[in-house]
Order: sequence, then structure tokens, then C-alpha cells
Amino acid sequence: MSADPEAIERDENASRVVFEADPARYRHWRLSIDGAIATIALAVAEDGGLRPGYKLKLNSYDLGVDIELADALDRIRFEHPEVRCVVLTGGRERLFCSGANIYMLGLSSHAWKVNFCKFTNETRNGMEDSSAYDGLRFLAAVNGACAGGGYELALACDEILLVDDRSSAVSLPEVPLLGVLPGTGGLTRLTDKRKVRRDRADVFCTTTEGVRGQRALEWGLIDGLAKPAEFESKIRARAEALAASAPALGILAGAEGILLKPLARVLEPDAYRYDTLQVDIDREARVANLTVRGPHAEAPLDVAAALQLGTEWYPLKLAREIDDAILMLRANELEIGTWVMRTRGETARMLAHDALLVRERDHWLVRRTIGWLRRAFNRLEVSSRGLFALVDPRSCFAGTLFELALAADRIYMLDADGGPAITLSEANFGLYRTLRGGSRLSERFAGNPPAVEALHPLCGTPIAAARALELGLVTSTPDEIDWDDEVRIAIEERASFSPDALTGLEQNLRFGGGESMLTRIFGRLSAWQNWIFVRPNAVGEHGALKEFGTGSKPKFNWTRV
Repeated sequence: MSADPEAIERDENASRVVFEADPARYRHWRLSIDGAIATIALAVAEDGGLRPGYKLKLNSYDLGVDIELADALDRIRFEHPEVRCVVLTGGRERLFCSGANIYMLGLSSHAWKVNFCKFTNETRNGMEDSSAYDGLRFLAAVNGACAGGGYELALACDEILLVDDRSSAVSLPEVPLLGVLPGTGGLTRLTDKRKVRRDRADVFCTTTEGVRGQRALEWGLIDGLAKPAEFESKIRARAEALAASAPALGILAGAEGILLKPLARVLEPDAYRYDTLQVDIDREARVANLTVRGPHAEAPLDVAAALQLGTEWYPLKLAREIDDAILMLRANELEIGTWVMRTRGETARMLAHDALLVRERDHWLVRRTIGWLRRAFNRLEVSSRGLFALVDPRSCFAGTLFELALAADRIYMLDADGGPAITLSEANFGLYRTLRGGSRLSERFAGNPPAVEALHPLCGTPIAAARALELGLVTSTPDEIDWDDEVRIAIEERASFSPDALTGLEQNLRFGGGESMLTRIFGRLSAWQNWIFVRPNAVGEHGALKEFGTGSKPKFNWTRV
């Protein structure tokens, strides 16, 4: 490794990461469409790392590679509605993907590694989300070596087909090679998704060379094998079968998609400005103020009109811009530990847009827009930041926008004559499923069905502060005399706490109750992986990540903690 780790960290802090890509400028992926089947082939440019100091050898990836993958998936969702199966494969001979680039991890700061792992997991979760809700299926066509994060990419697919050439194998070698976990998503998907036996998973995750051929099939690590001469034909057959299993979602023959135009984003030293929201950063207070604007125009009458609007259709624009702002803050503003959310706009317009989303939820455009919003709200909740929502007289916390407040750790609402109101819509009752699979209202009341059922008749009815507090929809309702001081003190107090303690607190409270595979993945990413990444056995002077590729063995501290 030729670069200085401190220089890499300084570079990370000096320049912003932008989470946007364009197929015309992809360096690492080849996207092709053939009727109902899309193929995304990974052919990583070795000199195309997002940061200096490492080569992306053996089809390994860094954050830049995954940003392109996320973009390709979104373009399939919206620009190519005819696609019903996505094939992910290696674009290099006998090489699927060797996982996250080890040298990049060894040179990166702790925060960079954790944010990288989180984004990587979210991209793979998004594939599973689209399989469950968006009418897309995914096939991993493993044409060669498949290790670590490469196998995690395959695990996120509905099926894994492995070439049976006597050398290609799947593996999760992080424990024996690097002294870290298999990305947490790898371990969890083995047990929760593929139901691999614990003893076999233990052997698999501690075997450097992995498992190939018939044993991989018998252990449930893959779904099918094909000899090299039959590999391409079997890929096609399985992709066609998966495509046939996907719901139609109102997609007509010859249906045109929506071109995802570049985001209207303006970056300033202490602000990000979009059409639907503005982020203002108070560096001294370590607070980001997010002001989300409701729709400025009336809702379209039907889906055809929404299609004509394209990326200007408010729900789609909101999803794209909120998602981008979350990623920008998370990756570039590490010391801004508290995000305060406000809304502005007309409640009636927001409710009219919600009515269209609910009424046409089975149409492909609406279904996939709901999916983007769902993933953005879930991304907000897994961000290691304190989240406050402030409901003031100019607020528009209605329906979809109220999901932002429900995702927050606390909701403060001004209690005053002629003051603000909260308005629920049908969208709050299951349109945006959380990582646990329920609505945020249900989780707010700890799965207490009567409490949620009592709220349903209130859809469309403005709820003032006193009633909102009585119903349990807000945390506190200061009056006009106390509002400024109570809110200020709460925010200042939050910003004064240990960031590590807050991360643990927030993730435990947000993921309380029954767990799902996704909450297990992110809970372990926030705790286990976070801890392992700062231990000397991984990143110390002679840790496994530092010594990898040098010819020297790592020197472990043998104390079990």
C-alpha cells in the first residue's frame, strides 16, 4: 500500500461525495436490456477508485462502484418498466466479484468504512425490496470467483446460478483473511434467508477457499449449477422463468419509462438546496436543519398525467431528493449529529397526492415511486443521527410527509390558538413499510392494534396539538411562551451527548420489538461491525486489514472481549 492512511482520511474530509451517476459515464458496469431481461455486468476499471491509493483489482469494488450499481438499478426501475428480471454477472472471464477492495478498507478512516458498508447493504436490500414489491426479480449468474461482498451481492438475488467449472466457488473469507465480519449482510442472509445450518455456516465463513460445485448446492449456498458449455443457455432459461413469475403491475406492451434527469441540487459550503427541500448546516451547534416543502402544484388527476410529468411529479422528486440529501449528509457531514426536520406547504395538496398514490398503488410507476419513498424513509432511520421533528404553524406534516416525523426520535408540536395541525392519510397505514415490515404508526405504539385502529377514522382530519398529544402522536407540546426555549434546550442537550452512546441508543430504540432480517443486518452493522472495525486485530498497526497483501501475518491480541 503506497498511500498514507492519514492522507486518505484528509482527502475524505476535504471533498464531498456525490451520490449520482450516469450510464454514459459508468466506469465499472455494463447495462444492457433485452426485452423483459436486463443484464448488469461488473467489469471494474482498476484505476477507477473513488479515492487515491489503491487499485480495484479482481473485480473488487469501492463506494464509487456501488454508487453506479445503485444508479443502474434505479434506471431499470423507472426507465425500463418492461424489465422483469435483472441478471447480475461478472464482466470479466472467470471472475464474478471478489468483494470490497481490501486496500481501500485498510487505508480508509473508520467512518468511511462503516458508511461504505451501510450504503452497500442498502443497495442490496433495495434489490430484495424491489423483488418483494416492484415486480422485479434478480438472478446472480456467478461466472467465476465470488468472494465476500461479491457473494453478498449474489445473496441479495432471488436465485444464484454458479458455473460448474471445478474452480469457481462462493466464499465469505473475511474472518480468516481480514479479521472482520462478512459485512453482516452475508452472515444474516445465510441463516435468515437461505436457512443454511449453523454448523455449515460456521465452516463456510471460516474457510478461505470457500465452497464450490455440488457441495455449494447441497448446503443451500446456491440454487443451481451449470457446466460452462450450458451456462449461458441456463442463465437465459432461469431469467425467463423468473421474469414470468413477476407481477405485471399494469405495464402494457411498449410502455415507456421515465428518464431520470439529473437532480436539481445546489451545493453551498453550509447548505444543500433542492426543489423539494433545503438543508442548512449549523456547524457550531452540530445541527442540520432540513426543511421539506410540500407540493407546489395540484396533484395530477391520474397516472397518465403523472407519467407526463416524469421526474417533476412531486412524489418521485421528493423521493429522489430526500434520499440524496440523507446520503450527502451521512457521508460528508460526520460531525453534524442532529438532524432537525420541518415541513412547509399546503396540507390539501399533499393529501391529494397521497390519494393518487393509494388509489393507483398497483400501477408500476406508483408502486416503484412508493418503493423509493419507502427506501428513503428506511435509510433515514438507519442513519446514525439524532432525529427531531418540529411541528410549527407553517408545517405540512400530512400523510407522506408525516412519515418523516414518525421516523424521528422525538416530535415537538407548538400548542397555540390557530396553531399547527397534523393530518393522517391512508399512506400512514402501511404504504411505507419499515424494515420490520409494519407501518410506522404501528411501531410507534409498539404493535398495539387498538391504538392504531383508533387513529384510522381520523384520516384527513386536522389534529391540533392537545389532541395529538392525547393520541400519542407527538412527544411534547410546548406553548408559545416555552416553545423556543424548550426546543433549543432539547437540541443543545442532544448535541452534547456522546455520539457513540447515541448511536447505540437510537438503533436499539428504532429497532425495538420483533426483528426482521433487515433489522438484524443493520443492528449488527451498527454494533458488531462498528466495534470490530476499531479493534487492533483488524486495523491496528499489525492488524489483518493492514497486513493483507504484504506477505506478513497479522499479530492478534488473543484476549476475547
